[in-house]
Amino acid sequence: MQSIVEEVRRALSTVMEPELHRDLVSLNMVRDIQVTGSPEHPAIAFTLMLTTPACPLRSQIEADAIAAVRQALPQASAVEVRFDSQVRGDPRIAQKLRVPIKNIVAVASGKGGVGKSTISVNLAVSLALEGARAGLLDADIYGPNIPMMMGVDKMPPVERGKIVPAQAHGVEFMSMGFLLPADQALIWRGPMLHKAIQQLFTDVRWGELDYLIVDLPPGTGDAQLSLAQIAPLTGGIIVTMPQMVSLADARRGAAAFQQLAVPILGVIENMSGEIFGTGGGETIAQELGTEFLGRVPLDPQVRVGGDAGQPIVVAHPESPAAQALRTLARKLAARISLVGQQDEPELRIL
Repeated sequence: MQSIVEEVRRALSTVMEPELHRDLVSLNMVRDIQVTGSPEHPAIAFTLMLTTPACPLRSQIEADAIAAVRQALPQASAVEVRFDSQVRGDPRIAQKLRVPIKNIVAVASGKGGVGKSTISVNLAVSLALEGARAGLLDADIYGPNIPMMMGVDKMPPVERGKIVPAQAHGVEFMSMGFLLPADQALIWRGPMLHKAIQQLFTDVRWGELDYLIVDLPPGTGDAQLSLAQIAPLTGGIIVTMPQMVSLADARRGAAAFQQLAVPILGVIENMSGEIFGTGGGETIAQELGTEFLGRVPLDPQVRVGGDAGQPIVVAHPESPAAQALRTLARKLAARISLVGQQDEPELRIL
């Protein structure tokens, strides 16, 4: 049977991972090859260790792997593919922050009103629905509305001197909105803002997370700079609307990431459709030389769900907007896997 195991391994070494463009064996994705039955008609099973549970091309990988094994071993009575996942982490995060978070992704926009917080919430919840351990940090110090959008109005009690993040829809999350009276406005800048963002990482008892989505305030001010200085960012996402007037703002958000040596993982076009048109997101992605992750159609239920603490991917999972957001989350996870295969970017501290 050992010879059959080796034939299976050789066959799988010809199968390329579509996103990473390397074969399954060299990526160490092939695990636990099992052969049962007779040598004349073996039943073959093996596990493929994905780089994320949110892999968007799982079906293609499965079909290619089965086809390769059946071509090499046409006498096989059965070929079964099992899946597991192990998200690669950015080692800089553990070294600098000492928190059990593998990847930190910032969601930014050049201006307010483009639905950045909505995208952040639904991406985090979508990743959790895919089986990933997802977290959400509301770093929009001036307008922290993630608690309302997640349907939680207070956080758990402090434990052993550490803030315990709230949980909803399979996501653990933290917001400055929990720590301030609802009618109090923040006018912090500089050192105070920097310390507040730092505490949202170091003073919170984050669990072991595959992905932490960080909702940034709009613009390119102190909060963006502080976040890049405090947390090694795996990458950033730019959220824009379709109109040309939104693109200039998106360019500024992208320029901030580039100046801070933060990889841009992609662009998302929000509120796409008849009212605002389409195409702006693709235009800015082409300009930046990054991936256009996709567009989310304008849907009143997105706003209704946000106000009610029921993200649309939970409240209306079959809607076009929810399906678009689920696809965006899978594409984001794939992009993060790609970044993990590349040389780590040098973070420029200003």
